[in-house]
Amino acid sequence: MNDLRQLRHFVALAEQGHFARAAEAVHLSQPALSRSIQALEAQLGCSLVDRHSRGISLTAHGHLVLEHARRLLAGSLALSNAVNQLGNLEAGELRLGAGPYPAARLIPQALGQLLQRYPRVQVKLDIGNWLELRDSLLDSAIELFVADIRELQGDARLQIEALRVHQGVLFCRPAHPLLQRRDLQPRDLLDFPLAGTQLPQAVERSLGHASGRAQPLSVQCDNFLVLKRLVADSDVLSMAPWDVIAEEVGAGQLSLLPLAPASLQQQSAYGLVSRAGHSLSPAAQAMVEVIRRLDAVTPRAAG
Repeated sequence: MNDLRQLRHFVALAEQGHFARAAEAVHLSQPALSRSIQALEAQLGCSLVDRHSRGISLTAHGHLVLEHARRLLAGSLALSNAVNQLGNLEAGELRLGAGPYPAARLIPQALGQLLQRYPRVQVKLDIGNWLELRDSLLDSAIELFVADIRELQGDARLQIEALRVHQGVLFCRPAHPLLQRRDLQPRDLLDFPLAGTQLPQAVERSLGHASGRAQPLSVQCDNFLVLKRLVADSDVLSMAPWDVIAEEVGAGQLSLLPLAPASLQQQSAYGLVSRAGHSLSPAAQAMVEVIRRLDAVTPRAAG
């Protein structure tokens, strides 16, 4: 195969599920796209799609080729970006991932500083939990992410750099009924829904034991902005590392529950994660340096 165009055409067809829509997406006529797919099938010696009146469906070979095609295309893009960026971040692209908590403060601040210095860098930011981001990293969809690393330790495929630990806190709206109770205990949480992002197993066990809930979370959502709005507008409780709500607490928009975080064994476990044995692009390396600088400056501990 002399180039990757046929793979791009096949991926577009798989994603669109229809020759006409795929042809429009890759700026080809439908007959030209059909010839490209047929040529790819001939080179590989197998049928990749089943054609029917409503569009297409992938064969077993098609699913296998799609998986490898996406990786090859992502690797080609990474190579092109690395060459273009060498000594020239004006032409760079950054494919970055972030967990819900880093995405609430650290990553926006770091991106702001990076783009202030390199305004023409193109950024693609994926936000998700650590498992989703790990899969995206290994599939070369992103080259770096910042997320909880507790369940990633020991994976030889990953290069992990731990970041600063932040105290975990429980928070609520300022007029929440629990703030009126004296000697607040973890069992008191049972009276109200608890919302949070996906929890590492160790944290979920600890929280379940402390609160007495078999399923500690009533609402699971990996968008922390949604969680903060939910807490501010209702009696729902939530938890977070202190750094991501310090500003709202200081402004009186949210309040901390007077429950010792130690009773829930909560703290953050952010880390920088990349592929072991893989060099970062100049844009990603620049982002790492900005994150390290910002990580050294943290909000004063909750008090």
